[in-house]
Amino acid sequence: MDRSLLKKTVLGATLALATGLGFGQADVICGALTGSTAGGAGPMHLGSDGNITAYSIGTTSCNVGTVALNWFQSGSNLHPLIITNMYRIDNGAIEQIGLSWVKHGFCALQQTLCSSCDSVCGGCCSQLGVGCSDPYSASLNGSQTGLGPRFEINAATGEYPWPFSTAGQTGTTLYKRLQVNQDDINPLLNPNALYVGEAQYVAFDDAAAGNDNNNVSHRMITVGAENSFAGGWYLNYDGPTIREEPAIFAWQDVYPGVQLTAVDVPNDGRFWVGAYATDNGDGTWHYEYAIYNMNSNRNAGWFAVDADSVSNVGFRDIDYHSGEPFDTTDWTASTGGGQVMWSNGTDYNTNPLANAVRWGTIYNYRFDAPGAPVNGTATIGLFGPGQAGDPDSMTITVPVPEAAAGGCNPADLAAPFGVLDLVDVQAFITAFTGGDLIADLDGNGVLDLVDVQIFAQSFLAGCP
Repeated sequence: MDRSLLKKTVLGATLALATGLGFGQADVICGALTGSTAGGAGPMHLGSDGNITAYSIGTTSCNVGTVALNWFQSGSNLHPLIITNMYRIDNGAIEQIGLSWVKHGFCALQQTLCSSCDSVCGGCCSQLGVGCSDPYSASLNGSQTGLGPRFEINAATGEYPWPFSTAGQTGTTLYKRLQVNQDDINPLLNPNALYVGEAQYVAFDDAAAGNDNNNVSHRMITVGAENSFAGGWYLNYDGPTIREEPAIFAWQDVYPGVQLTAVDVPNDGRFWVGAYATDNGDGTWHYEYAIYNMNSNRNAGWFAVDADSVSNVGFRDIDYHSGEPFDTTDWTASTGGGQVMWSNGTDYNTNPLANAVRWGTIYNYRFDAPGAPVNGTATIGLFGPGQAGDPDSMTITVPVPEAAAGGCNPADLAAPFGVLDLVDVQAFITAFTGGDLIADLDGNGVLDLVDVQIFAQSFLAGCP
């Protein structure tokens, strides 16, 4: 057996045994997002290339567990990892506008940000003591030599190869760093937008103890003065770090109607799914969904929502950079059978590097529909393989258009749902003659004889 694998296996078994016997657990959180005072009291501005600006977010970890957290570097993959992201909240949605590569930890100071510290040494240590904190400055987290690719990390287990593939490599100003398109933060283009910074720690002993769902924290950001010399804008923090909550929670803080649901995949990691329905004021509703992959290694390759007669179907993702090997082809949407489905169009065996919702990212899905929101079903299609007996998809309850939630087939347009009667005929005629897209039963955005034929066939077929 490979020595590193043997060490990992022994450590994992020891941690499991210790946990079972009540000997304690390591538990790392992000205690603070920090920054720079140069130009703005927020993420450090590191320069621009064209319309892209590089930033770096400082982080301070805290061990809130009951045993020391491993922080080995030399010849070892038993140290924590750090990623940072940036998001924009505007027009009822949260969208990811930037992501960094992975900072590899190398030693831990023993400070007291979160509580008193039971230090394990007097300097920079190979463990983070119980209650202790360790600061990594924005400059340090932006140092290219210590940044590795995300694709090498299993965020569900905290496993990764050592040495990582780009150790010591440097490049242009943007290389490996948190990259943001200037159009996404330009105040003239985004006058009402709010911004969020996010940081996440991943550690093997933390994950082995089952404590890896509190490792993400966020902090609000405002756009400051324009950097006339290096391009882009300085950024400022606005308020304290919100510990142990990913940035998707800020979406709910801004729009209290947002529904958030944790989705825990067996033998894997966690997604958060956000959903928000708003009245367009013209007889239709806007439905906004976001999938945040906190630490699932299986990722998501498709997403489906119960909905009929939809329009303005949209999708947004975040592109990787600096040589990450993932495909960035946008997902495609399809409608039919009472569902809207978005998919990357392939499977893991065909293309394991296809565009999937991978750890530390948010993808967006949206449409308009005539039905007011009621509880219905959404499904996340898992992309990567699992263990024997593990599910291939995860189903959750989200707001969906009323007709989609209640109708037994495309002709069942009005209550009482599950029964086809003259009320459904009247609803179809009224919608069709009035130009209401609830009568667009083939979902092509045009009311025509095909819709009439679909209604007639569905009505005559009856409810199952």
